[in-house]
Amino acid sequence: MTGGLEYALIAVAALWGAAAGALLPRAAHRFAVPAGEEWRSACPRGHPLAGWLGPARCRACRETPYGTDAGTASGAGAGAARSTGAGPAYGTGAAVPVTVTALVCAALAAATGTRPELAVWLLLAPAGVLLATVDFRVQRLPDPLTLPFAATALALLGLTALVPEHAGEWTTALLGALTLGAGYFVLFLINPAGMGFGDVKLALGAGAVLGWYGWPTVLLGTLAGFLCGALYGGALVVARKAGRKTSIPFGPFLISGAFVGLLIGAYTA
Repeated sequence: MTGGLEYALIAVAALWGAAAGALLPRAAHRFAVPAGEEWRSACPRGHPLAGWLGPARCRACRETPYGTDAGTASGAGAGAARSTGAGPAYGTGAAVPVTVTALVCAALAAATGTRPELAVWLLLAPAGVLLATVDFRVQRLPDPLTLPFAATALALLGLTALVPEHAGEWTTALLGALTLGAGYFVLFLINPAGMGFGDVKLALGAGAVLGWYGWPTVLLGTLAGFLCGALYGGALVVARKAGRKTSIPFGPFLISGAFVGLLIGAYTA
């Protein structure tokens, strides 16, 4: 791949990632609830939310700034809300998901090049960022995200296997999903307090992605995930922000490890 085409592909991938990342804040707000609770259907002030994708802003809050009852907004605060044309933000905004998703997609494009599986990685990357965000906030990996992630990965890779110039094997992707899922299930049975069942379901998708490039990539991505988690937990203990038995969300590190393994697997394929 020539230098100009490579840079153009990376730029397009980054733009795609930024656009997709801008749609994640509302979904993150709706999914980020403790286990056992229903997904959020309203903004912090109780206005119903329309749809799952988009910025974390409520249209109904435009004319009613925080701290003001609906229908009684007046003065400079109300005027400022009307002048901006957007309601107050809830959640953490779009800057982080936009930046992270753009960087992830750009890195995947640089490692994969023009091979057809790049389209699969770019479609799955925003879902991975969303899953990591939700788990990091509330230590929960929603079934509506983890199970479709695995199914979509296998389905798209199955189609990619029919396209010329791909660099992976769908059979290994399927076996990787089953193997990694089974391995995490064993860890869940051994220590349910340290490994959630959501991690088991997420491992199915991670195993499929890593398995596309072979067993060494599965092993590398798995080890990278555990290493990232161990370093994060150790840093919290050293900083005295957590104890040895403190539970930490493992989903972000499972995803990070899969990302590292995928980059190396794609680059060396």
